[in-house]
Amino acid sequence: MHGKLLPLAGLYLVQGLPYGLQSGLLPVLLRARGLSLTRVGLAKVLYAPWLFKLVWAPLVDTWGSLRTWLTLSTAALGLACGLLAALPPAEAGQAGLPSTVAGLLLLLNLAAAVQDVALDTLAMQLLAPSELGPGNTVQVVAYKLGAVLAGGGLLALVPPISWALLFQLLAATYWLVAALAWVAPALQQLPPPQHSELPGHALHLWQDLLAVPGTLWTVGFVLTYKLGEQGAGSLFPLLLLDCGISTSELGLWNGVGAVVCSIAGSSLGGVLLAKHWQPLHLLRSVFRFCLGGLACQTALLFPLVAPAAPLGTRTVLRGEGLAVVGRSLESWAPLTSAPPGAALLSLCLQHFLGGLVTTTTFTLMMHCSQLAPSALQATHYSLLATLELLGKLLVGSLAGALADSLGPHLCFCFFLVVSATPVLYLGLAPSILA
Repeated sequence: MHGKLLPLAGLYLVQGLPYGLQSGLLPVLLRARGLSLTRVGLAKVLYAPWLFKLVWAPLVDTWGSLRTWLTLSTAALGLACGLLAALPPAEAGQAGLPSTVAGLLLLLNLAAAVQDVALDTLAMQLLAPSELGPGNTVQVVAYKLGAVLAGGGLLALVPPISWALLFQLLAATYWLVAALAWVAPALQQLPPPQHSELPGHALHLWQDLLAVPGTLWTVGFVLTYKLGEQGAGSLFPLLLLDCGISTSELGLWNGVGAVVCSIAGSSLGGVLLAKHWQPLHLLRSVFRFCLGGLACQTALLFPLVAPAAPLGTRTVLRGEGLAVVGRSLESWAPLTSAPPGAALLSLCLQHFLGGLVTTTTFTLMMHCSQLAPSALQATHYSLLATLELLGKLLVGSLAGALADSLGPHLCFCFFLVVSATPVLYLGLAPSILA
């Protein structure tokens, strides 16, 4: 099994780099430059190519080899990074990203999305049903390691290392991985694609995808299971930034510490699944803890942020207390008596539980896709993964606008109510997924 997991780990690690770059680095830099929460949230539109994976998933299923798809998509990631190295991250007097940089980030996501389809197909072909738990643990952990390297790691490295050198290193990493993928023995031994089994008509394709046992329930679950967590997780670090935490300190806690906790949660999920815990049973147990953790985080907002308070104060939440350091950018202001370090600890706890939920959910998704015919498996899994991302992107993109209009307190109360949905929905799960 180790011969299967090693190439998967390397490929998923480099696939996590663009996500970390755009979820950990860019939002903090844009917020630090004065952009509203609404505009920071709308920057997630750069993830749009991930929502169209179903366009090329049938091609990956039926044309060419997985080795070719993986090599070319990874090399394209290196090309996009090489072009980004030649461009400045911002122009003088410009608040947002330059259009050329945004366009290249869009291409970076396109290449990563194509790579994701091929890589998920590779995982389904390589892993036996008994290996899905460890395999999905490797998938989630390696992906998050890549995200933390490109998120919190870059926040710490951007001051001493230039933008150009940063993307040159990323480009070299991608090209090296592309070369290794081409010569990897595990990829050379894969069976050729089956050209004759895939339906030619789009309507027939959708009918066949939705006819796979358990698909309709899984679609509803992946659309809703992360709504509350993703909304709170995208806003809470920015609120801490408004309270005076520096970008480097926030990168350490949110980009490194929280992701390490997330990796620990994902690893625990893999261990429990390997010990023959059923994914549905594990999800029912963990979601109750997630709901309690989000309730605690919501309660922390009341001593941390005061609604309708006068502008002019910002605080930094540290282990030794709170200190006034500047001016607030929003229509709320921090108070002076929050539990020391509690907000940062709640951030780590939510990432730990979120990692556990993610690994278990991806195992459930892959189990459902393995029930499909072999020529439909990549397309089926891409459907589930696209809808999973769609649910997270919708709430992540709108979270800033909700906070700007409702205020953080009502916004987090809404996320808390939404988080109860998957707890109830799990009771409707079909027995074939048990």
